Amino acid sequence: MSTSHRSSLDSYNLSTDCPTLLYADICGSLSLCSRLQTNAVNGHGLSASWRLDLQQNRQGSALLWSVLKEWKLARSIMATRFCGVLVLLAVFLSGLNASRPAVNQELSNLFNELWRLDVNRMKPGIDYTVSVQGRASFVSQGSHVVQDHATQPLFSNVNENKLKNTTTISMFMKLLDNYERSIGVTERVTTEEQTEINLFLDAVLQTEVMKRAHKYLVSKGQSSADSRLFKRQLNLIWFHLYHRQRNTGLDSCGFEHVFVGETRSGTEIIGFHNWIQFYLQEKNRHLDYKGYKARERDLPDQDDHVLNLQFSWHGVVKPVGSAFIGTSPEFEMALFTIVFLMNTERSTAVLVNIDQCQMELVVIRHGRSLGTAYPRLLSSNSRHISQHSH
Repeated sequence: MSTSHRSSLDSYNLSTDCPTLLYADICGSLSLCSRLQTNAVNGHGLSASWRLDLQQNRQGSALLWSVLKEWKLARSIMATRFCGVLVLLAVFLSGLNASRPAVNQELSNLFNELWRLDVNRMKPGIDYTVSVQGRASFVSQGSHVVQDHATQPLFSNVNENKLKNTTTISMFMKLLDNYERSIGVTERVTTEEQTEINLFLDAVLQTEVMKRAHKYLVSKGQSSADSRLFKRQLNLIWFHLYHRQRNTGLDSCGFEHVFVGETRSGTEIIGFHNWIQFYLQEKNRHLDYKGYKARERDLPDQDDHVLNLQFSWHGVVKPVGSAFIGTSPEFEMALFTIVFLMNTERSTAVLVNIDQCQMELVVIRHGRSLGTAYPRLLSSNSRHISQHSH
């Protein structure tokens, strides 16, 4: 066999490009050709049997070359298809990354400033104690049957004196019994209830948290510098009544939905994203905590200021709900008001880092008022920072 033919065959990784038996045949052919070449060099003639072997091996070599060419073509096609799959996978993954919102650093900085200004925030282990207990299991929406992974209440202790003596919190609690729990039932605001709303907004506007939020919104052209007009804006966003269920009276508002909670058709809890309401309802045995919801490697601690929770309320199950823990009403209102006014989409999710937590702040509009707003915890205890450092 010529050197060029031998080098061509050597360019294949025969043990992997061909089946074992084919590899053995090729090796036999190479051995025979080597012997023929040696005889030719030594001047020996070819016997009849040698000529027969040579003829047979020439035929075999032609067959082998044909098989190798087909094998090479098949591998080329497979490689092309594989590369195509890799390209599609890369495009898919890049699309996923593009769909994930980047951390809004401007709002993260602002919200951490508000966090430091929130002097009315309750301190874990001092003003309140929580027991997260077990991880909650999956429950479908509308289910009344759920396995309880928390035999004890979420809040084992809360400093009620501090709740009552903190102006914004005490006025906030007076508003919690002003609403009908079920949507579809027309809300009627009495003169006394309207006075409670006005006093609450006045108290909130006096806090450093809401003053800073107001200043930011004015700088962005989203609010008037006049505090009276800003109060009207807050009232429209949070307390303006609207139809949540069709063909009924004015049955809902942003404050009721987010801070008080509502039920739909007696089978579904909607809203209910406030820790003070959670504590009071749990204390009065209207609410039963079932366990926390979290990623496998992101277990909540007793000092976490955002928790994803599963609970039942008046016998209706909320598969997963989320809430700030220990924060003041003005802090939560300031965050969600800013997100509401800084975006025009019906549904907005802003990714922010606050204190040791990374979360999405989700806000959904209902016209010029708030439909719902809640934090969606992504990681706590600065785990998102350690993940990016690796």
